[in-house]
Amino acid sequence: MTLEKAREMTADQVAIAGGYNQALTRFVLGELQNDIGQNAVDNIIHEFGRHELRGFVPGTKIERIINNK
Repeated sequence: MTLEKAREMTADQVAIAGGYNQALTRFVLGELQNDIGQNAVDNIIHEFGRHELRGFVPGTKIERIINNK
């Protein structure tokens, strides 16, 4: 996942705000962490205020929902 795609998807989820949206945000952040790294995830969390809205904490490792092994 690219950083721009993660930004776009997170912006959509912040605008809608709901339980399913939190799960999708977690999915997006998990994929971003796997593809780019923790720093990118922390930047998205801060940029969209996810730490305030949904309890996403910068520095926390977010597990991928789907593991392609």
